Amino acid sequence: MMIGVAGFRRHIGQLLSRSNGFIAASLSAASCADEAEKAEGAGCRDDAAALRLKWIAMAAILVSGVMGVGLPLAGRKRRTVQTGSAVFVAAKAFAAGVILATGFVHMLHDAEHALSNPCLPAAPWRRFPFPGFVAMLAALATLVLDVLVTRFYETKHRAEVARVKADAAAALAAASTSASDEDITVVTVVESEHKVPLLQAHSHSHAQSHGHELVQPQGREGGVSDHVRSVVVSQILEMGIVSHSVIIGLSLGVSRSPCTIRPLVAALSFHQFFEGFALGGCIAQAQFKNLSAVMMASFFAITTPTGIAAGAGLSSFYNANSPRALVVEGILDSVSAGILIYMALVDLIAADFLGGKMTGSPRQQVMAYVALFLGALSMSSLAVWA
Repeated sequence: MMIGVAGFRRHIGQLLSRSNGFIAASLSAASCADEAEKAEGAGCRDDAAALRLKWIAMAAILVSGVMGVGLPLAGRKRRTVQTGSAVFVAAKAFAAGVILATGFVHMLHDAEHALSNPCLPAAPWRRFPFPGFVAMLAALATLVLDVLVTRFYETKHRAEVARVKADAAAALAAASTSASDEDITVVTVVESEHKVPLLQAHSHSHAQSHGHELVQPQGREGGVSDHVRSVVVSQILEMGIVSHSVIIGLSLGVSRSPCTIRPLVAALSFHQFFEGFALGGCIAQAQFKNLSAVMMASFFAITTPTGIAAGAGLSSFYNANSPRALVVEGILDSVSAGILIYMALVDLIAADFLGGKMTGSPRQQVMAYVALFLGALSMSSLAVWA
């Protein structure tokens, strides 16, 4: 019995010692010389030229992000691009394709590239498909978060509507008991375009100045649910996009090779424009107030340029090809991929194409499908450069 216990302890000790070795090797900040040379390009390292290109990249990506996220927001007041119009439906389908391609083609590929790097120890990183596993966990976690946040907003909204109805009924109940039927004004509690409970009076009185009011509830549960879903989708979508934007900004910022940075400027500008357009469409559909919409759009637009600036400041001592940096980058990209793939398939594509919302003319439906594929193909094509 004692021999068995001793052997078990020895086995556990060896396992822990091996695990500590894996962790130490994975979290090392030492430079991987061969990989760093490949990443920077042989004979193409120029700090001054790289810094100039980083300034150009920050300006170009900032402008692209502002234009992308701003177009749907600026056009939401126009009839041709309002929610439900053919243009808006096609634009939203295009945005869904962009988000889907971002998750599958860009983020998941970047995660696989980082976690399969030769700088990392073969065990466990190349013996188990961590990118897909982490993306799966992130998608399941997003499902739980999606359900919880949706229920929170729905409960909050129903409580607000019930409070307005109760206050109106309590204030008018006493007066209505002493009034005749001809002196009663019926008040209907409805929801405005921005889902704020309102009281609208419908007079049935010949002497309105002396009339009294009653409350007649009028609910629109479907509208409440649609609005809540739009709010939740836009917020979780921004979380997934922003986490990836930080990574690509840091990756460009720490590079010292003009040969690496130059093709990324144009590619990441288009990348930021497409992602911004997708996010802006979701923010527009959520019908946020102007201040909230501007804050969300601004946060998205400045994330990648801020990441580039931070990377440029850290480039003197931060090694993007160290095992520690590769593990962090790979895991964050995997998480972002899982979030965006879930959002694209469940909350954008399935909700519209399978949820009965695609009720327009056959021509409008065909346009939506074409836009979906164009968005996915357009974003996928950028993988040639970035």
